[in-house]
Amino acid sequence: MFSKKTMVAVGAVVLIVLYTIVFSFAYLRHSSVGDTATRSALFLASPFQAAFSSAMNFMDDIWTHYFFLISVSRENDELRKKLARAVNQNNRCREIELSNSRLGEFVKLKNQSPFNLESAEVIAKDSSPWYKTVIINKGTDDGVTAGCPVIVPEGIVGYVINASGKDSKVLLIIDRNSSVDALVQRTRSRGLAQGITRGLCRFDFALRKLDIKIGDNVVTSGFDGIYPKGLRIGSVSKVIRRNSGLFQDVELTPYVDFSKLEEVMIVLSPPQDNVGE
Repeated sequence: MFSKKTMVAVGAVVLIVLYTIVFSFAYLRHSSVGDTATRSALFLASPFQAAFSSAMNFMDDIWTHYFFLISVSRENDELRKKLARAVNQNNRCREIELSNSRLGEFVKLKNQSPFNLESAEVIAKDSSPWYKTVIINKGTDDGVTAGCPVIVPEGIVGYVINASGKDSKVLLIIDRNSSVDALVQRTRSRGLAQGITRGLCRFDFALRKLDIKIGDNVVTSGFDGIYPKGLRIGSVSKVIRRNSGLFQDVELTPYVDFSKLEEVMIVLSPPQDNVGE
């Protein structure tokens, strides 16, 4: 395809030739023959001039639209980049807002708690379906030792089973190897909150004669030597009282949403007078 410069050059040459023919007959204007020749030359040149002007206008229009489209395309690319940056910035601001909201609850917990608490972040989760543990980014360098309870504003999370200098492993209360000495807050009925599958707990060894109802709040009793008394565990979500047998089947739904666990608080040194009351 010819470029714009080539088309302009060809058109200019054609016009020069035609106008040379026209003006070569100018001196003949005094005669009828000269007038006829001039009119003939103009008649012959006019279609070419009109066609050339149309072609130039067409090419100029195409050229203008071409650069306009390039400009619009670049502008769209820049707008898309700005939109992507704005979306990312909005997401970061939203994360900061949510984080501040969570941390605000942790600050409130730390200020209101009688315990010596250390904050930590969850940095890993056990990928095995058989074990429910997490790794936190605080260890013995921060005063964390095996047996330290781990809590959040909603309730207890678990306790530290291994601690190194910089991190620790926490056994969650929903793990099958976890058991918490607990009691029903309303009736003071005691039992063991034992981890089971599906992110739930059983309330084992609850005597069949005890008054336990769906919705009852279950808290730590303080008799297991790990968790201080009165920490929230979960609520009763199922009760099966059979016609025979010594115990009833009670299921608990923990207050903590373990799938969304990001930050925790470690109880470093619970008050001794608060244990075993």
